[in-house]
Amino acid sequence: MTPETDMAAVRDHTLEMVKMADAAGFEIVWAAEHHAIEMTIAPNPFQILTWWAEHTENIRLGVGVANAAYWHPINLAGEAGFLDLISGGRLEFGIGSGAYQREFDRMKPGLDQRDSYRYMQEALPVIQKLWAGDYAHDGEFWQFPTATACPKPVQDEVPVWVAARAPITFDYAVEHGCNIMSWPLTMPMSEAVAYRQRLDEAIAKNGGRYDGRWSLMRHTCVYETKADRQNALDSLRVALAQFGNLMTKSGEVVNGFPERVALESLEGNARVNPEMLEENLTFGSPEAVTEKLRAYEALGVDAFIYYASMGLDMAQQKRSLQLFIDRVMPAFADKELVHAD
Repeated sequence: MTPETDMAAVRDHTLEMVKMADAAGFEIVWAAEHHAIEMTIAPNPFQILTWWAEHTENIRLGVGVANAAYWHPINLAGEAGFLDLISGGRLEFGIGSGAYQREFDRMKPGLDQRDSYRYMQEALPVIQKLWAGDYAHDGEFWQFPTATACPKPVQDEVPVWVAARAPITFDYAVEHGCNIMSWPLTMPMSEAVAYRQRLDEAIAKNGGRYDGRWSLMRHTCVYETKADRQNALDSLRVALAQFGNLMTKSGEVVNGFPERVALESLEGNARVNPEMLEENLTFGSPEAVTEKLRAYEALGVDAFIYYASMGLDMAQQKRSLQLFIDRVMPAFADKELVHAD
């Protein structure tokens, strides 16, 4: 996006994509939480998910994810309960530790992003106890007298998801029976394999017990023409130049828009070469993307999260999604494999 982007058009386009996913049988649509950057329009994911709920029939509504350090558990429990009530029990509750130090410097000054997992680990059981009824808490980060979530979720048991890449978070998720979502960024298949190994090690530590699901998110673009291929790769590289700024704090953010940094300056910059991007991500023809999903399925991925934007223009986002629906999803018709982001 640029300062010239019409945010009302982005709003309408996003809803159209969600409705396409709902009609096609996608299982879950996810909305993230980010602040003070124009690479998302969901500073409060519950707000946009409640809007999407009014325009969809079956797709479940995923908070992907709420940053625990930015919330009070009573507030977070109530927002989640309200979304579940409004949507008729379609909430998928995701919680995590955030991504960008720049956000923490503004939303939670003094907190190192690498330490924010401790907030998530304290908040999640508190939220679940608030959903269950009256509860008082005296913890490291929050203390409050007896309270409860109002309103409460209508589901007897809300599905909980934890964003995990580090071994400590895999261990926590498995021990507490949480579903897991992972994102290998632009790294190769070996990164997904490493996540699987961390999951297996966490399950072994837990006595071999784990009833949760593991999902994997990838940038996705399905195309059939050379022009669409080139546009997808060029657009992604522009977005990665902004994303690299946020990840490394190596440039300015002006009026919400991250400056582009030189891709060559980023650690692991070989991963942003066009050929590497096409190989590592779910980019390609319908047949190529299907084969990549087969490889994730063989690895033990329970659900794939289709990352729809990351620099693509709106028209190509729709063409890609329609190709995915028409030419890729039928290969997995007997499975609940696909989510949208």
